[in-house]
Amino acid sequence: MKLDAILKNVLKPGRYTGGEYGQVIKNKDKISARFAFCFPDTYEIGMSNLGMKVLYNALNMMPDVWCERVYAPWPDMEEQMRKNGIPLYALESLDPVKDFDFMGITLQYELCYTNVLNMLSLSDIPVYSFERDERFPIIVGGGPCTYNAEPLCDFFDVFSIGEGEESLTEMTSLYISMKKDGSYTKSKFLHRLAKIPGFYVPSLYNVKYNADGTIKSYTPIYDDIPEKIQKRIINDLDSAPYPDKFVMPYIETVHNRITEEVYRGCIRGCRFCQAGIIYRPVREKSPEKVNEQIKCLYENTGYDEVSLLSLSISDYSRLSKLTEILLEWTDNEKVSLSLPSLRADTFSKELMDRISSIRQSGLTFAPEAGTPRLRDAINKNVTEEEILHACSLAFGGGKANVKLYFMIGLPTETYDDISGINDMGTKVVEQYYKTENRVKGRHPSVTLSCACFIPKPFTPFQWCGQNTIEQLTQKQNFLSEKITDKHLRFNYHDAKASRIEAALARGDRKLSAVLYEGFKLGMRFDSWDEFFSYEKWEKAFKNAGIDMSFYANRTFSTDEILPWDIIDIGVTKDFLLREYKKSLDSVPTPNCREKCSGCGANRLGGVTAWCPKVSE
Repeated sequence: MKLDAILKNVLKPGRYTGGEYGQVIKNKDKISARFAFCFPDTYEIGMSNLGMKVLYNALNMMPDVWCERVYAPWPDMEEQMRKNGIPLYALESLDPVKDFDFMGITLQYELCYTNVLNMLSLSDIPVYSFERDERFPIIVGGGPCTYNAEPLCDFFDVFSIGEGEESLTEMTSLYISMKKDGSYTKSKFLHRLAKIPGFYVPSLYNVKYNADGTIKSYTPIYDDIPEKIQKRIINDLDSAPYPDKFVMPYIETVHNRITEEVYRGCIRGCRFCQAGIIYRPVREKSPEKVNEQIKCLYENTGYDEVSLLSLSISDYSRLSKLTEILLEWTDNEKVSLSLPSLRADTFSKELMDRISSIRQSGLTFAPEAGTPRLRDAINKNVTEEEILHACSLAFGGGKANVKLYFMIGLPTETYDDISGINDMGTKVVEQYYKTENRVKGRHPSVTLSCACFIPKPFTPFQWCGQNTIEQLTQKQNFLSEKITDKHLRFNYHDAKASRIEAALARGDRKLSAVLYEGFKLGMRFDSWDEFFSYEKWEKAFKNAGIDMSFYANRTFSTDEILPWDIIDIGVTKDFLLREYKKSLDSVPTPNCREKCSGCGANRLGGVTAWCPKVSE
C-alpha cells in the first residue's frame, strides 16, 4: 500500500495509520470470518463512540473472528486515496475492506447517510445491494437509525435491529457454520438470517404503495420469515460483554476518557424523544459491576476522567450508592467523574458536591419548552421552580455559567411558548442575583440553545409534520428579537439541515433514489457545516422526482402504514397513539416509577421492579 507516500499530504495522518495501543491483532490464517466495523464519520468522532467499542470487543472475544475498525476519510485523504488507487482499508491490518466477510456500518444519525454510500464506493464495492454477488462482503447496518432503515434499504444486505452484543455474534457464527458445512450461498445465508429475531433483510420484503404515495403493505416473500422484525435486547447488563480496555488514539478525539454505561432505557417518556422509547425497557447495571468495569478500564488506559453514560443519569436508582463506591478510590487517584445527562428535577447539592466535573464546569439543563403548558404537552415533567432551584444550587456552588436546551417548532407550540424561553432565561439570570451565597464580583452567563423539532419514528410525535423552513426561521427571529438581557446568549440550529434530517428520519424506500442522487453530486459529511449544502439536497430530491415536504412537513394519518411499522420495538403503536392524543390536550403521563402506563416494552424481558412483567 502507498500509505507512506500520501500521509504527508493530509491534515491529520494519525487518523489513518492504525497501530494504536489496545487494538486487536489476530493471525489471519486462524480466522474463519473477518468483520470490518465502519463508522461513517471522522476517526475522532468514531473513536469516541461507546457502541463501537462494545461491539468491537464482543466480536473479538470470538476466537475465530477478527473485527477491525474503519472510519470515513476526510476529503483530503479521500482525494489522495482515489488519486493513488488506494481502496478503503481497515486500521488493524491495513487490508482492503472489500476483502472482508462482513462490512458492518453503524448508523448514528441521518446526515451520515451519504458518507455510507461514499465509503462503499471507496471500498470498490457496488453501492446497490442487487449489484453485489458472492465476491463482496455482506453489508450490515446497525445503530439507532435502523429503526427506520427504509431510506437505506437498496444499499444494505441486512440490518441488525436493537442491541448487537449477542445478535452480531450469532450472525457471524451462522456464517462460519454455513461456510464450514458447504451450505453457504449469500441468498441462503440471508434467508436463514431473516428467521433469527433482530435481523431485517429488506430484499426479502415487498413494499406496495397507494396512489397517494403512502404505504399499502409490507409482504415477506417467504412464509417462514416474520412479518415484523422484533428488536433484540440484552436482558442482564451485568453479564453482557464489556471491554476491559479501549483502543488508545494517537491524536485527540472528541472524548478522551473512560465511558461507562450505567443503564439502558428511560423512565420518563418525553414525547419527542426517540431514544427514550426505542431503548426501553429500563435495565440497570449494579453499582458493583459499574465500579469493577471502571476500575479495570482505569488500570488499562490511565484515563483520569470517567463519564457515566445513560439517557438520564440522575434517574439511576442506585446513583448515591454508585458515587459512594467510586469516590472510595477515584478521589485518591485524582480521577474525575462526569455526569453528562442531569435532570433539573433530580439535581441536588449532595450530587454537585460529590461529582468533580460539576464542581469544575458550567451546568446544562434541558427544559425543552418555555411554558408549563408546552412542557406538559411534550411530557417533560419538569417545573419552572425545579429549574430555578437547580440553577440556584449551581450558583451557590460557585457556578456562573448555565446552558438551557430548548426546541422550537414543537407540536401545539404558540408564540407565547416561544416568548417563554426568553422569560425563563431572564428568570435564571434574576435567580443568580437572588442567590445569597453566590461568588461575588461575577456576572452570570446563561445560554439559550434552541434546536429545531424533528419528528422521529417510534415517538408519540411520529405523525406530526415538521414546521416549514420559513416557519422555523420566523420563530427563531422572533425569539432573537425578544432576547435583550445582556447576560443571555442565544444560539440555534440550522432549519435547513433539520428539514433534511426530518425527511430522512420519516422516509420510505423511495428515498434510496435521493441518497444515490446526492452521492452522485459528491455529497458527504452533511452533518458538518462546511460541507452541508441545502441546494444540493434540493437538487437530489428533484433529480429523484421526490417531494421533500411529503416526508418532512406532512402530518401522517394515524391510520396509515408507516415506513417503520415493519419493526417491532416492544412499545406498542396504541401506546404511542394514546400519548399523542394526550399531548394535544397538554396532559402529562407519570414516569415509569410512579405508575406503569402499559407501553408494552416489558414483554421483551429485562424488566425492573417498577415495570412488572405482564403477559402478552
